This record gives sequence, structure tokens and C-alpha cells, in this order.
Amino acid sequence: MENILSVLVGTVNRFLWDYLLIYALLGIGLFFTLYLGAPQILKFGAGFKSVFGGLFAKRDKDDKSLSQFQALAVAVSAQIGTGNVAGVATAITAGGPGAIFWMWLSAVLGMSTIFAEALLAQKYRVVSHGKYIGGPAFYITHGLTPKIGRGAARFLSGFFSIALIIALGFIGNATQANSIASAVTIAFDVPSLAVGIVLAVLAGMVVIGGVNRIANIAQFVVPFMAVVYILCAVVILFEFSDHIVPMFNHIFTAAFNPEAVLGGAAGIGMREAIRFGVARGLFSNEAGMGSTPHAHATADVKHPVQQGMAAFVGVFIDTILVCTATALIILLTDANLSGEQGAAVTQFAFNKAFPGFGSQLLAVCLTFFAFTTIIGWYYFGESNIRFLFRGRHLGIYRALVLLAIVLGTLGKVDLVWSLSDMFNGFMVIPNLIALFLLRKEIRAIYDDYLAQKKAGQDLSYQYEFHEFHDKQ
Repeated sequence: MENILSVLVGTVNRFLWDYLLIYALLGIGLFFTLYLGAPQILKFGAGFKSVFGGLFAKRDKDDKSLSQFQALAVAVSAQIGTGNVAGVATAITAGGPGAIFWMWLSAVLGMSTIFAEALLAQKYRVVSHGKYIGGPAFYITHGLTPKIGRGAARFLSGFFSIALIIALGFIGNATQANSIASAVTIAFDVPSLAVGIVLAVLAGMVVIGGVNRIANIAQFVVPFMAVVYILCAVVILFEFSDHIVPMFNHIFTAAFNPEAVLGGAAGIGMREAIRFGVARGLFSNEAGMGSTPHAHATADVKHPVQQGMAAFVGVFIDTILVCTATALIILLTDANLSGEQGAAVTQFAFNKAFPGFGSQLLAVCLTFFAFTTIIGWYYFGESNIRFLFRGRHLGIYRALVLLAIVLGTLGKVDLVWSLSDMFNGFMVIPNLIALFLLRKEIRAIYDDYLAQKKAGQDLSYQYEFHEFHDKQ
């Protein structure tokens, strides 16, 4: 039975990710890049200034919202996970060094997609239990109802919410926990079950405090873990400095002519380099998947475009900085030629670069990456539980997530990973439909921002809070 299910899920995933979603995600990213005039490039500096310029400035206490940086930290906490370690390694071993070039390109295009997602999340957010919440389920329902009818909009939003809760809240968090347990068990010889119980307790202590506690943890842990990991890459750059120029030459040559670098026997063509680079990049930064808009909806900003710019800064941090750090670590140490697979490739690289403690160092990094993803994905699922059940059944959802974390640390989860990929793919479809159909609203919000900036006005936006009744 399990074999039949594995074959079925594998077939669905090949259709979704090899033939449909890669082109759809790249296409929507290219569309918004052209349609909006490349905001991720022209407003990149303004985005960094908006996020980090007022990092230490005092803000009025507002229990309904998070600061712009806190919202970004929650989003990035979910983006930076095992995909930055195992996903990049898989992209290189399956697609060759050239996959990294296509990963970079997909990130640049994905920055425009996530910009559009954040704008809609801000426009269509609501207040639930005294807090701002939002995301694709909300902008699908309220934005698409006038265009496709209430019944169709409710179907798409419900389909999205259920897919996200399964993909991230349950299955995704189980796989993240499994990655932590595997790394910690190998590095420190700690039983997997013990790791799972500790993880569940720690996660429970965080999520029971709601989005504010999640944000408070994320805003301190995310910068720390990213800086430590990137510093590891910098150390390796110095250690293998004579390999830097050949490495970049391999990346750019293999992006268009893999055989020139790897030889025909490697069986890696340009199509594989594009496929794995794009797929792993988009899977890591989540642009177009509809997950991070839940965090960006909570931000306290004067204009939605400010949070849109914060959103594409998040993709830059996740893919251009952290994923690239993994790629450098692997390629400089020739770990991609080790014969290992997945996270073991990165582990091989760390052991080579840091003899004696490399495995332990990666285990610590991976634990931070995956744990912050767990609490971020928990919150995204909670937002959709609130959407579906109007504030009810949060206790049941929370208990099931913690159970999934414990169960996820037990045994191999190849089929579970495949199921996670499948439901992630299901999430993307209604989200991309909504983004395209709401393109004029996205353009109007951006044009309003540009007009205010051109006129030298103080930024402002008239938010329209849509009807949302919690049930006690």
C-alpha cells in the first residue's frame, strides 16, 4: 500500500514541479517584474533602508500589529530552513554547479512575486482576536469574490487553507523536526525521541504566546543564525581562496553548458540545471507559495509597498545570502563529488572545512534553521485555522502540531517529504490564480506609493478592513 501511495505521490509531484509549477512560478515572477517595472531592482536600496533604517526607532505600542522588522523576521524564520542546507545540496548534486545560477535568477524574479503577495496581504488583512491577520485565503475571498463569484472564491480560499495547514502545519513541521533529530543524533548521539520531546516542549512554549512571542523570538534568533552561517562560509572562502575563481567559472559555465564542466557522462544537461536550481530556490524562499504573506499582513507600516519591499529583502536574505553560503561551502570543498546526498553533502563539507567539530557545528546551525521554520509555519497554519473556523479549535490545532513534531523525529520520512512537496504544490495553484487576477489592484497600490513619493508627501494608505467575525 505504501509503495502504491509513493508511486502515486511521486507521479503527482513530477507533474506539479517538473512541468507545471516551475514554469508558472517563473512566469508570474517575470510578469510582475515587467508589469511593475522591476521594483525588486529599482527599490532594492529603499527596501533595505525601510527595514533596517528605523530598526532601533521607538514605535507607538500597537497590540494589533508587529513592527516591520518583526514581520520580516517571522517571514524569514519560515523561509530559512532545511531547504537552505539539504535543498541547495540536492540542487548541486542533481543539477550541477550551474543550478546555482538558475537559483539566483529564480530568486530575482521571485522577489517581484513576493512583493505582490505582501501588497495584497496588507490590503485585505482583517482583525481577529485583536490582532491583524491576513494571507492568500483572505485576499482570495475578498479580492476575487467580485470577479469570480463568492462560491468560487470560497472554494479556492478553502482549498488553499487546507493545503497549507497540511503542508506546513502538520507534514512540514514533522519533516523539519526529523531533520533536526537526524543531525543532532549523528552529531551528539542523542536519541531521536528525546530530541522530539524537547522540540515539542520548546515549540509549545513559544507558540502558546501567539504571534507576538513568535516575533520576539524570531527577531533575535533569525539575524543571529544567518550571521553565524554566513560567517562559516566566509571562513571557508579564506581557507579555500585559491578555488574561488574556478568555482564561479564552473557555476556560470555549467549554467549553460554543463557537459563542459562535468563531462557528458555526468548525465546533467542544461534542463536539469534549470529545473533543480529553480525548484530548490523557489522552495527555499517560498516566493509564490502563499506562505510568507501571513507574516507580512501583520506589519505596522504607513503604506503596503513598504512591507512589499521588506518581503523581497527576505528573499534576498534567504536565497542570495544563505543559500549561496551553502553553495560556496559545498563547491569550495568539492563536497558535491563526495557521493553523499541531501544534507549529508553539506555535512561532508563542514567536516572537511572544520575537522573535528564540523558535524556538530552544522547540527547546531540546522537546529536553529529548522526550529525557527517550525514556529513560523505553525503561525501560518494558525492564521488559516482562524480563517476556516473563525477563531475556534486553535487548541486542537496546536496539540496536533506538537504531536507531529514528536512523530516526525521517529524513523525515515521519505514518503512524508513527498507528501509535503505535493501539498506545497497544491498551495501554489490558487495563490497564483489570485495574484494574476488581482494584478490591477497590485499595480494600483504601487502606483499610489510612487505618486506619493513623487509629490513628496508623507506616506499614507486608506486600509479597508473587511468583515470578519470571530466565533467564541
